[in-house]
Amino acid sequence: MPTAREALLAAAARAVSVQPWTGVRMVDVAAAAGVSRQTLYNEFGSKEGLGAALVERCVETFLDGAVRAAADAGRRGADPAGCCAASAAWMLRAARDEPVVHAALTGSWDSAMPVPGGGPAPGGGRSCREPGGLASVLRDRMIAGMGASGRPAAQPSRIPQQQRLGRACEVGLRMALSYVVAPVEAPDDETCAGIGDVVRSLLPER
Repeated sequence: MPTAREALLAAAARAVSVQPWTGVRMVDVAAAAGVSRQTLYNEFGSKEGLGAALVERCVETFLDGAVRAAADAGRRGADPAGCCAASAAWMLRAARDEPVVHAALTGSWDSAMPVPGGGPAPGGGRSCREPGGLASVLRDRMIAGMGASGRPAAQPSRIPQQQRLGRACEVGLRMALSYVVAPVEAPDDETCAGIGDVVRSLLPER
């Protein structure tokens, strides 16, 4: 059974998917979650607290999915560039499907959306309020996750190679971010294959 906090966040996510955040009422979120309004305030303190927690939940779900996509690609035999392309594909889909993720990736927050808290992005790094901040967090998590795929991105002792990998993957993810900001009509597979080619071109020969 979900906790009261989980139920409230799920109810808030459903509410903001069908109406602007300004129109979401705390009493309605509590009722949809099956708890009292007092429980909601005990958990989050205010509507602003609920909104910030909702953003963090959406961002963490996005990051987990993007890292898992890269690791899964590695387990299927993809090289680091292919892993980056898989993560980029997840970014494109998530940005289309989840308005909070789109806002967090682009820094385009408005009154229709809940806004993040003032702290750093989940996992450290730049705030979600800053355009590109989330892409940097994803880069670091993705590279760390590649080691869990059974296909290490680089030998740990070869720091310069690891740094080159980080820079190359950041280029790829920022390319994907540019497609979030300015979508194209090409299929995601085609777009992300191109991203993988660019990342691959920036990596040294093995």
